[in-house]
Amino acid sequence: MRAITMREFGGPEVLELAEVPDPEPRGGHLLVNVTRAGVNYADVHVRGNTYLAPVELPYIPGNEIVGTTEDGRRVVALTRGGGYAEKTLVHRRVAFDVPDDITDEQAVALALQGNSAWHLLFGAAQVTAGQTVLIPAAGGGLGSLAVQLAKQAGARVVAMAGTEAKRRLAADLGADAVVDSSTAEGLTERVLDAAGGPVPAALEMTGGATFHATLAAVAPRGRLAVYGYASGEAVDVPVRLLMEKSVTVSGFWLPQLYTDRNALPTSMRALIAAVRSGALRPVIGATYPLAEAARAHRDLADRTGTGKLVLTTAS
Repeated sequence: MRAITMREFGGPEVLELAEVPDPEPRGGHLLVNVTRAGVNYADVHVRGNTYLAPVELPYIPGNEIVGTTEDGRRVVALTRGGGYAEKTLVHRRVAFDVPDDITDEQAVALALQGNSAWHLLFGAAQVTAGQTVLIPAAGGGLGSLAVQLAKQAGARVVAMAGTEAKRRLAADLGADAVVDSSTAEGLTERVLDAAGGPVPAALEMTGGATFHATLAAVAPRGRLAVYGYASGEAVDVPVRLLMEKSVTVSGFWLPQLYTDRNALPTSMRALIAAVRSGALRPVIGATYPLAEAARAHRDLADRTGTGKLVLTTAS
């Protein structure tokens, strides 16, 4: 089969299309003929050897796929690598049937980013109706879903995005206010102005100065849910500030839920129902041939696109 392989860590150029053996069958797993694979920042961290769970080379990246099983089921699934390929193995516990009225692109957007958005909002950040929540990268795959999910829950959404086009998208998706996040300088003040004061809940995925600017905008007894460090900059959490404001900072990593028998089935049911009803609209930014995985990574890192980036195995 064809797959994108990494034989070394580094830039997008280390992603090479190669012929590799088909996956060997394993107990508790399904063999899936992949039609679409999602592209995520987690894949960028894997490629650069900065991922939370280090990988061994050679390696096939990709943590979410849509495809068909050997018995004809159409499924969307989470993987621990191996998604950038024509075939992959997925554990039965993290594979979910896709209704006929949901497209492959819509389905793959729900696997990693949709589930992450759902659990970040309603688990880690504990967002409820009437609260204001700050959502970063609102023009991206996860952020665009989080904006819609928060609005459906009755929250007031302040969305951050780095370009005018992405801020317009966030507003179109229902954000009550939008903030320019292209620079961390002055970001706290811009958030406070847009929100009308400190926010009780916020998501954060950039790290560095943006983390500190976001934390400074969180209200006393508020909650900050951290799910990434896209800048690659390490953060020293200011314990004194947390104590003074009684702020809760929590980390979130979706694979921690893979063995939970209820968490992902619950969120997937909610996400699929919302897409089928039209209440949730996954934003598909671009679809690339499998061989152009490196270009997809460059576009993701450059933040030039909007919404979900997807690879297709179709020739």
